Amino acid sequence: MIKLPFLENVDLEPIWSEGIDNKLAMKHHLLFANLNQGTSAIVQNKHLPMALNYLSKLDIEPPIVEIDEGSFERLYQKFQEIQTGSDFENVDTSSDDVIEVESDLLDFIRNSQDLLSNEESAPVVKLVNSLFFQAIKKGASDIHIETLEKKGEVRLRVNGALKKHLDIDKNITALVISRIKVISNLDISEKRIPQDGRTQVSISGNSLDIRVSVLPTYHGERVVMRLLMTSESIPTLKTLGFTDDITKDLNRLLTHPHGMILVTGPTGSGKSTTLHACLQHIATPDKNIITVEDPVEYNAENVNQIQVNSKVGLTFAAGLRSILRQDPDIIMVGEIRDAETADISLRSALTGHLMLSTLHTNDSTSAISRLIDMGIEDFLLTSTLLGVLAQRLTRKLCEDCKKPIALAPTILTELSLPYGTYFKATGCTECDFTGYKGRQAVGELFIMNDHVKEMMKDGFNDHQIRIEMKKLGMRTIADKLRDMLIDGETSYEEAVRIGIMED
Repeated sequence: MIKLPFLENVDLEPIWSEGIDNKLAMKHHLLFANLNQGTSAIVQNKHLPMALNYLSKLDIEPPIVEIDEGSFERLYQKFQEIQTGSDFENVDTSSDDVIEVESDLLDFIRNSQDLLSNEESAPVVKLVNSLFFQAIKKGASDIHIETLEKKGEVRLRVNGALKKHLDIDKNITALVISRIKVISNLDISEKRIPQDGRTQVSISGNSLDIRVSVLPTYHGERVVMRLLMTSESIPTLKTLGFTDDITKDLNRLLTHPHGMILVTGPTGSGKSTTLHACLQHIATPDKNIITVEDPVEYNAENVNQIQVNSKVGLTFAAGLRSILRQDPDIIMVGEIRDAETADISLRSALTGHLMLSTLHTNDSTSAISRLIDMGIEDFLLTSTLLGVLAQRLTRKLCEDCKKPIALAPTILTELSLPYGTYFKATGCTECDFTGYKGRQAVGELFIMNDHVKEMMKDGFNDHQIRIEMKKLGMRTIADKLRDMLIDGETSYEEAVRIGIMED
C-alpha cells in the first residue's frame, strides 16, 4: 500500500502540459499542478487506481500528491476553464458556444443527459453563455437563477419587471451555479454562506461587467446577476426621457461651481444612471471628478471611481473624507445613507465643490425633512442645496399591440383625467408578450430658490412647501404620468404602480 503525501484545503494552480492529452487525463481524474516549484501529479482517494493507472502509461514521473475532494474539485474546475476558454473572448453570435433561439435552448436543456455528463463541461458553458446572450438581446438588467424543490428556474428582469425565462432540471441548476461561481472567482465548494463576486463577459462585441450574488436558500443556492454597463452605454440627459423643462433646469443647476444636487426615488428608479448622465454632461479635461459608489455600476472613462468596501472600513463617509484631500471639482456620492455622510457632503458643497448624490425619498420635497431628520441644520440646507430631482421609470406601452380601453368615470374623476380614449397592455411577439416596450424616466425638479428659503425660515414643513410649489407651477411625477396616460404612452395599471395616486 503506497502512502502518498496528503494536502488539505489547498487552492492549486493548474499546469496544462503540452506533451499530454490533458482532456484524457481529466477523464481519468488525473490533474497536474504547480507545487514546490515544480509540476506534481494531483490525485484524490476516490479515483486513485484509475489516475495512477493512467499515469503509468505516460512517459513522465512527476511527484504524486493526494488532496481532499473539495480542493480536487476546485482544481478540476480550473482545468475545465482552460479547456473551454473561460474568458468568452471568442464567443460570437455565430459561434457554437451560444444558442441563439429560446426554443433551441429549451430543446438543448431537455436533452439533459448531455449536460449531466461530468466528463465534458462544454454543454454547461454553452448554456451559461446563452443565458447571457439572451439577457443582452432582451435588454435585461438582472438574471435570477433559483433552485426550487423539484426544478430550477431562470427569470430575467426586463424593464423593471421579472419575467420567467425557462425551467431547468434541478441537477443542471447546480452545474450552472458552479459554472457561474468559477467565472466570478467564488468558492464552488462553499454552499452554506452568501458570496459576492464580479466577472466580465464579452459576447457578440458587447463588453459586459456582471455583479454576482449567491445566496443559500432552503432548497439550494440562488444566484442574481446584475448586468452593469460600460461607459459607452451611459445615456445623455436628452435621451433619458425627461421633459424639456426639466432637462433645461437641470443643465442650469449643473453649471453652478458649488452646491448640492440630489436625485431621489425608490430602488431601481434609475438614480445612478441619471447621476452618471449628469457627470458625462459636465465632464471636461479641466475638471477633477471623483465618485464614491456602492457598487460602481457604470465604468466611466473620464471619472475616478471608488468602490465602497465596508470590510476594510472604506465607507461612504471615509471615502468622502479622502476625496476632499484629492483636490476635486465635482464629487458624486452614490447614496447618502447616514448623518455622517450627509454632514460631510453638505459641508464640502459649502466649501466650493459641486456635489451630486442620491437619497431614498418618494418625492422631491421630502428630501428636506429627510436631511433635517439626519441632524442637518437649516442654514446648511438653504445655503448649499441647489435642487432635488425625484424620478421614476415608467414602462411604455408596445406600439404594436396596445388596445384602446374606456376607463371608468370614477377613475377619471379621481385622477382628474378628461374623457377620452386610453390604452391597455396586450402582449405580442415584439414585446415578448409583456405589453410594454422600453421605459421612460418621469421626474419632478424642485429648485431651492429664495421663496423656498423664506418658507423654511418661517417654519414650513415639506408638505406645505410642496403645496406652495405646485401652486407656483411645479409639475409633479403624477402630472407627468397623467400626460403619458392622455398621450397613450402608458397604461392605467402602470401609472398606478409608479405612483399617480400618491400626489
